[in-house]
Amino acid sequence: MPDTTPNLALPLLAAAQAQKHVTHNEALVRLDAVVQLAVIDRRAAPPSSPAEGDRHLVDAGASGAFTGHEDEIALRDGEGWSFLAPRAGWRLYIAAERASLIHDGDAWTDALAATPGGGAFALRAYEAEVTLAGASTVAALAIPDRAICLGVASRTAEAVTGATSYSVGIAGDTAKFGSSLGVAPGASNIGVIGPQAFYADTPLVITAAGGAFTGGKVRLVLYCIVLAAPL
Repeated sequence: MPDTTPNLALPLLAAAQAQKHVTHNEALVRLDAVVQLAVIDRRAAPPSSPAEGDRHLVDAGASGAFTGHEDEIALRDGEGWSFLAPRAGWRLYIAAERASLIHDGDAWTDALAATPGGGAFALRAYEAEVTLAGASTVAALAIPDRAICLGVASRTAEAVTGATSYSVGIAGDTAKFGSSLGVAPGASNIGVIGPQAFYADTPLVITAAGGAFTGGKVRLVLYCIVLAAPL
């Protein structure tokens, strides 16, 4: 008889085993970690003050107690860490990123559709907060090369000063995702465009109207479709 179950590797009770409650409780702890799988975040190193039951997705470059456990689920169990190795079909929610992933047998992916040869189709949302200055500000957020852009949403996170309004766009089309946008905190816009393919990394640009920016912050979210070539 095997020592563990075939799929989740839950420990099995042996005939005439002493301390059966230990094995039983270990299985319950693993089930509690895997069922409705959600982690706090993805990280390469353990947090400094973990709480009982905390779960994290171990990122690349793992260090400390996470060394050698990339792509596994780290579970804070008692006074130490245990690790759960994912299998094809496992689904995971990362609370810090509000992102859902699925394991394809080799790695975690956010693909909505994929092929056996590595092709993939994914919907992505990228976010950045931009501090404004001068006549225009280039955001540290770009439409990726070979992506299909659906739109850009914006919100004035901190009152914009110096300008009476602003626009969101790209070089050569500065109002592509909205113009005459409000400078008061909370003003927002959803700049939807017809799906458009881009063939180079294309940074977003925020342009002042009625004067140069002397302060303020704008939060941007870029929505796009990305495709992956087969391996």
